[in-house]
Amino acid sequence: MSKKDTFIIDAVRTPIGNFGGSLSTIRTDDLAAHVIKSLISRHNFDPNEIDDVIMGCANQAGEDNRNVARMALLLAGLPSAVPGETVNRLCASGMSAVIHAHRAIQSGDGDLFISGGLEHMTRAPWVISKTSKSFGRDAKMYDSSFGWRFINPKIDEVYGTEGMGQTAENVAEKYNIDRQDQDIFAACSQKKASTAQTNGRFKAEIIPVAIPQQKAKPIQFNKDEFIKPQTSIEGLTKLKPAFKKKGTVTAGNSSGLNDGAAAMLIASEKGINRHGLKPMTRIV
Repeated sequence: MSKKDTFIIDAVRTPIGNFGGSLSTIRTDDLAAHVIKSLISRHNFDPNEIDDVIMGCANQAGEDNRNVARMALLLAGLPSAVPGETVNRLCASGMSAVIHAHRAIQSGDGDLFISGGLEHMTRAPWVISKTSKSFGRDAKMYDSSFGWRFINPKIDEVYGTEGMGQTAENVAEKYNIDRQDQDIFAACSQKKASTAQTNGRFKAEIIPVAIPQQKAKPIQFNKDEFIKPQTSIEGLTKLKPAFKKKGTVTAGNSSGLNDGAAAMLIASEKGINRHGLKPMTRIV
């Protein structure tokens, strides 16, 4: 079978919210539904023509449980005949969802897909285990927003179960990545993001989210919260290590805990011609 071309038609996302920030009152599945519905509204085709909705989600412990891709597409108003699949490859879940759609087109399984990802770390619940016996007292509770829970002792013994912060320390030590280089990279990253935001670079892709208010009109949340324009190398050097007493990873040079969702329209050449779509780029 000859190779088929896969094209990215369009992509939208919510603004990225801080942990406990502006998106904290919005359900996880509603965030995903919002970007799916917004993406479809930008194009003129019958939603029944969508072959699959594939969304990446690493957590799946709260409102994102039980195949959140399927729940989100239904909440977005898509026909019940459109299927949904949720992919979990932890940090690479959203990217894997896009690759899944690409592979489906390559294998002839469809011509029009929605792919993307969602994560709502703020609303991730506390989870508690059942006891080992009736009326037992050995239940354990975990914060499911981040890190390991219900650890298998064999995994911990053979591979370790350290969180991402400590893992970053291990990587920095193994590859001799010093604190200064991490701080410089973090400051440059914040500067680039801030410049892009100021210049309106994100406006075409961001879909504002209406945040309900008790006694006022909803607030239109339309800018990434995690961008910190004031970040400086001098300021970063003053922060203490967050995960290891004499470590190099701090709250300023490590990834944050955030909330948000994104959706991408992907099509084959046949799908483009059938629905009159204009591709942004080709997946290679």
